[in-house]
Amino acid sequence: MTQTLPKLVTFEEFAAWRPEGGRYELRDGVIVEMVQPVGGHEGVVGFLVEELVPEYKRLKLPYFLPKTALVKPPENESGYSPDILLLNRKNLVNEPLWTKESTVMFGASVPLAIEIVSTAGASSRGTLSPVAYGGKPSYSAGSPTRCLTNWRDDYHKKFADYEIIGIPEYWIVDYAALGGREFIGNPKEPTIFICELVDQEYVKRMFRGNDVIVSPSFPNLKFTAQQVFDAALTEEE
Repeated sequence: MTQTLPKLVTFEEFAAWRPEGGRYELRDGVIVEMVQPVGGHEGVVGFLVEELVPEYKRLKLPYFLPKTALVKPPENESGYSPDILLLNRKNLVNEPLWTKESTVMFGASVPLAIEIVSTAGASSRGTLSPVAYGGKPSYSAGSPTRCLTNWRDDYHKKFADYEIIGIPEYWIVDYAALGGREFIGNPKEPTIFICELVDQEYVKRMFRGNDVIVSPSFPNLKFTAQQVFDAALTEEE
């Protein structure tokens, strides 16, 4: 018995289809529908945005935080939507996919990308159908794929692809200690990794507890890893 494998989707097909509602990524030709983040995840995102925006404004840098922009690696059919994506407005003129698809491909356009390692209830993987509705192919979602965490994406896949793109600084914020033991120890501890691109390779630095965050791009940031982790908690906790 043979099994028919789903047709892989090109980035061009994905970009033409991507709807305004919902959040989707393309991972090696497979569409992944992202689930609604948990409250702790959003608390961490909010804290980091509140720290970053005043700093790049103080420095009068031409940066901004887009809502739904994608990052596309050059060597595969993928398109990522980082939890926090900082863009350099002045370099967007060099991005061939920016005007029509709000997508960047060059590290010079992305001063900083941040991924928050989090739990996930379910993610749907599906394919595009050639049947078009309103000029766009329809999306057929497969059965939801249960996954406890996205840590492998952030520590492995996106780490490698962001490095290839040449993003100069990449943060992995593992506030719930979900990553593999090879990264965050045994027993596992909440950890932040700041990865700086040096000679086209990331050099990782670990921050925990009361360690003060050291950002190569924003050296005047003054907050601890624990402050980031605490942002995931509600007042009752």
